[in-house]
Amino acid sequence: MFNDFVIEWRNASPQVRLQTSGSTGAPKVFFADKERLRASARMTCDFLGLHEGQTALLCLSCDYIAGKMMVVRALERGLRLVEVAPSNRPLDALAQEHPDIGVIDLCAMVPSQVYCSIDHPLFSRIRHLIVGGGAIPPTLEQRLRTQPVAVWSSYGMTETLSHIALRRVSGAEAEDWYRPLPGVALSLSEEGCLVIDAPALSPERLVTNDLARLLPDGRFRILGRRDNVIISGGLKLHIEDEEERLRALLPDCEGRPVFCITCRPHEKLGQEAVLVVERPFAEQARAALHHPYIKCVLPADAIPLTPTGKIDRAAARRLAE
Repeated sequence: MFNDFVIEWRNASPQVRLQTSGSTGAPKVFFADKERLRASARMTCDFLGLHEGQTALLCLSCDYIAGKMMVVRALERGLRLVEVAPSNRPLDALAQEHPDIGVIDLCAMVPSQVYCSIDHPLFSRIRHLIVGGGAIPPTLEQRLRTQPVAVWSSYGMTETLSHIALRRVSGAEAEDWYRPLPGVALSLSEEGCLVIDAPALSPERLVTNDLARLLPDGRFRILGRRDNVIISGGLKLHIEDEEERLRALLPDCEGRPVFCITCRPHEKLGQEAVLVVERPFAEQARAALHHPYIKCVLPADAIPLTPTGKIDRAAARRLAE
């Protein structure tokens, strides 16, 4: 699976082709310097104390930055890279294809993979698990707190060449704040969005659409996306905040969201908030939902997701409209 990327990585070009996931719009393609990907790999390996000869598990697609960076980390640090096909149950494939696998020093998964893997016997053999591609559902994060694995929630995007900050989820060191990797400086824009200054990763400062709270020591929390705000009748609804509150009523299914909040035009309110729910959960949603600003429940065959498992916000809005 990763052979095509390895061929591209080892060719004479100083750059590689990257593609964004397209969670809020059309996917974008751009090129990044290989040396910057190497710098990103070194930052993560140094932060986690990884060294030559250790084992890394690749269970993500190399079509996207998370999978590509697992390969680059292995090549840059001399890790033994074990590959299984991307699926929601990668440890099942690992047990079948590599029955003698020992300690897995580094692995990266999306939340749905973690959900389906946490009870697998091989899960406890993972030393460092990076979780990205979307927020970890609160119920899953609570289960991860007591795991012997060092679980890290990551913050980053394709433009930052994977994560620029990590947050410990498991053990006594668990916290609610992300810590930037060495060499990353953060600030807030006038609108309150996170600004990333990481010269080793990007030649320009990156102004994100993520509203954040930033502490003087550099730790931060993400409050939601600026473009994920619904203004309905003059009231501002932050989609991520509202979705987190609703998860107590409509929990995720195997780590996969069964609902999302979006909006559509409304003659009186300007925008009307809409709860899109997969059909098997629609009646449960109608019975449980008592929200002052979300009145419309729209059944759907499935919540639209990007190839990396994030809610496809643009597609959800088109569905509601």
